[in-house]
Amino acid sequence: MPVYITLLRGINVGGKKKVKMDQLKEIFASLGFRNVKTYIQSGNVIFAAVESEGLAVQIERKLKEELGFEVPVLIKTLGEWEKAIEQNPYDVEMLDENEKLHVTFLAEEPTTSVVENLMMIESDVDEIRILGGTVYILCRNGYHKTLFSNAFIEKKLGVRATTRNWNSVLKIADMSKALVQ
Repeated sequence: MPVYITLLRGINVGGKKKVKMDQLKEIFASLGFRNVKTYIQSGNVIFAAVESEGLAVQIERKLKEELGFEVPVLIKTLGEWEKAIEQNPYDVEMLDENEKLHVTFLAEEPTTSVVENLMMIESDVDEIRILGGTVYILCRNGYHKTLFSNAFIEKKLGVRATTRNWNSVLKIADMSKALVQ
């Protein structure tokens, strides 16, 4: 049974749109998904499901029904997640203690012209690389200070996006692989 990674956007941020992980697991289980797992409070849900068609719409509809507010959802397969890890253009082992890697997952691959426009924007501190539907952000003064915030990337690329730090990306991969075994 295929494994999916669902990234919920905008929950449990700044005390708004609070969702307990137990409640989230119950909502996903009620949709017939198997082996539902969550990772930290920022809306990472891993599950197995037979069907792949329309998962995001189905989940968004159920979340709105149960929670009373809209929650944008991005879904990646385990294969897509592993590809994002494999194609990371930065050598994480060589980063100094102030440098942190973040990964922005895009709902769809942006057009070449918008990618080119974004890549022309430079930061004196941070840098980005875009590979397909994934944006890698090397932050040198913390993600909260970067020009390349999630909202900035969404606006410039015109696609839905959500960002996770590198450690979370790796942990979610480990949890997802465990469901396959």
